[in-house]
Amino acid sequence: MKKVLFILGELTDDDIDWMIAISTQERVPAGTILIREGQLIDALYIVIDGTLTVSVAALGDREVAHLSSGEVVGEMSFVDERPPSATVTASVDTLVMAIPREQLVVKLQQDVGFASRFYRALAIFLSDRLRGTVNRLVSGKEPSAEERTAQENSMAPNIRDNLALGGTRFDWLMRRLRGMDAQTLE
Repeated sequence: MKKVLFILGELTDDDIDWMIAISTQERVPAGTILIREGQLIDALYIVIDGTLTVSVAALGDREVAHLSSGEVVGEMSFVDERPPSATVTASVDTLVMAIPREQLVVKLQQDVGFASRFYRALAIFLSDRLRGTVNRLVSGKEPSAEERTAQENSMAPNIRDNLALGGTRFDWLMRRLRGMDAQTLE
């Protein structure tokens, strides 16, 4: 499931407009490291298009995940202000939306409503990720499509509704960002 849906489903349209206004679009060529394990980062990223791989040095730089459109990257380091625990590399040419850490921190300090919505969204999506990790550890395999659907259906109704809203907003966000990208190329 696209983790950005949790965020976009909790935030308001004005919150999303603010994020777009302060963010930049970054093209990450295939093979380029976006985040290096152990080195602080200065942005939170949303994958717009492309694929990133996640690898961990302690596992011999083994790839542990593939992230595609709609995934959020750098959220753990944003929350705990510690260096990343993995390296994230573009496996194909990838477009990300970079939300500057410094501006996001200021917004969270000055806008209590935004902070409440943003941190609730992060908590829900990190909880979902942890549940998925525990399920994979217990079963020893990735969940099937049917199992993923059952997991989504077991979520509270308000969270499922917000995910649907987040999907609509993500489609809108992608159209808007792609339109902005086309304008910069003209």
